[in-house]
Amino acid sequence: MTSSDPPVQVPVASAWTDALARLAADQARVRAGGGPRAQQRQHEKSRLTARERIARLVDEGTVFDELMTFAGWGMYEEVGGCPSGGTVTGIGRIQGRPWMIVANDATVKAGAFFPITAKKVIRAQTIALENHLPVVYLVDSAGVYLPMQDEIFPDQDDFGRVFYLNARMSARGVPQIAAIMGNCVAGGAYLPVMCDTLIMTEGSGLYLAGPALVKAAIGQVVDSEELGGAAMHAGIAGTVDYREPDDDAALARVRSLADLYARGEVALWARRRAEVRAAPERDLTGLVGFDGSKTYDVRDLITALTDGGEFHEFKAEYGETIVCGFARVGGYPVGFVANQRMVIKKKLKSGGEPGLRTRIEVGGVIYGDSADKAARFILDANQAGVPLVFLSDVTGFLVGRDSEQEGIIRRGAKLVNAVSNSVVPKITVITGGSFGAGNYAMNGKAYSPRFLFAWPSAKYAVMSGNAAAKTLLDIQLAALKRGGHEPDDEELQALYHEVKAKYDTELDPRYAAARLWVDEIIPPNDTRERLIRALEACAQNPVQEEFKVGVFQV
Repeated sequence: MTSSDPPVQVPVASAWTDALARLAADQARVRAGGGPRAQQRQHEKSRLTARERIARLVDEGTVFDELMTFAGWGMYEEVGGCPSGGTVTGIGRIQGRPWMIVANDATVKAGAFFPITAKKVIRAQTIALENHLPVVYLVDSAGVYLPMQDEIFPDQDDFGRVFYLNARMSARGVPQIAAIMGNCVAGGAYLPVMCDTLIMTEGSGLYLAGPALVKAAIGQVVDSEELGGAAMHAGIAGTVDYREPDDDAALARVRSLADLYARGEVALWARRRAEVRAAPERDLTGLVGFDGSKTYDVRDLITALTDGGEFHEFKAEYGETIVCGFARVGGYPVGFVANQRMVIKKKLKSGGEPGLRTRIEVGGVIYGDSADKAARFILDANQAGVPLVFLSDVTGFLVGRDSEQEGIIRRGAKLVNAVSNSVVPKITVITGGSFGAGNYAMNGKAYSPRFLFAWPSAKYAVMSGNAAAKTLLDIQLAALKRGGHEPDDEELQALYHEVKAKYDTELDPRYAAARLWVDEIIPPNDTRERLIRALEACAQNPVQEEFKVGVFQV
């Protein structure tokens, strides 16, 4: 195929089939952790792997909603990689109640903390804190990965933040149970000890410095059991609350204790939960194109997610490139803010001319009136105390002379203000593009969504691939010319493809998920059930702050 050949048109169904198959294969690869040999070594120590422990911990027949599966994807390859950030996190039901579970994966570098590991644990703790979810830590870690200690240790959102959040959750009354089921070394030893309850299995080790380091530091020779074994901590130091013979006994103890914890009130909005009605059956991959080129009515997507397909649209005939309205999902009341992907024929003021004028508005673009409408709707949702669900498929705000004269910056700032100061739970699902300031307006990661999911079709960047590649190419060309080099056509073509390939890699949702810009990549047809369980998690926090917007642009 030459550069002059037309692009191959891949059927939509085939594109989605391939994307979902790749997602499943990549998830399986990540969930294998350090691989079969490392899993075997874990079993030879009479220990379960992280995911085996979780499977035995959660209620039988329930779903474990894994979060941040792709943490570390494509990173640290020079040292063998760090699948799933060397730890498994997610929400599972224990004795009928949703718990955040954080489990070190000892098959990956002995469960050592890489920079992304600390950030993943911090994100899991933040989700737990914001939603008042109790936490179980299944500890099996060799501590900080020393070759990268300068990237893990000192900053605000590095390793020390884990213990800060331990303490903050304890102060808020969020239950935390830790089970040491292997190594627990150095600074990492503080995590389980700062929890409400500490369980430890025989053969595990808990110490600030292991036997080798103690000998090197002070010349003392001591074995692991005497220094930090379960018997010592249970009977001499008094650090451990419960000593158990093995993993199964420790997990059974966690379940028994979890069953005793008191449960508080749910959020006010969750107390208005109605009987769940089924949503209309619809294959969402048949509605939304994989590559973003297909137009679709986002109302069809919304009604496919809502109970009974019922949707009360707000200002349906105004600001039509964003669709807003109220519905129920899993019985819970929610407000939707969604990018419309249809082409809109917009009626305009006559401007002194006889009759009405019209203009064509492009789906996925935020215009001034749609920004106004969405900002107002977010205020209404906060007034009503109803959670917000953002369906993000946005190319950005409208640019150009007319848009600037209509005050697009001022009106966009109003929307960003409303999103920033909203106090009801916010959940974002990125279904397609999430570009530029549109990401901000549609509740991107910087705006503290309680949960942020992405479909495999999501594209996450400052601007789209072609536009960015051309811009970056222009910058590189200018630099080459300043250096006295004038590239020929062949060199220009090669340079363009190189720049575009790099940018396309960065557009992939796995790239975003690797860096925790999204919490999980999910298949489109799983969206409704993930939303229902995410809302259930949000409902565990009954506290809602006072809603204030500060200086609000008008």
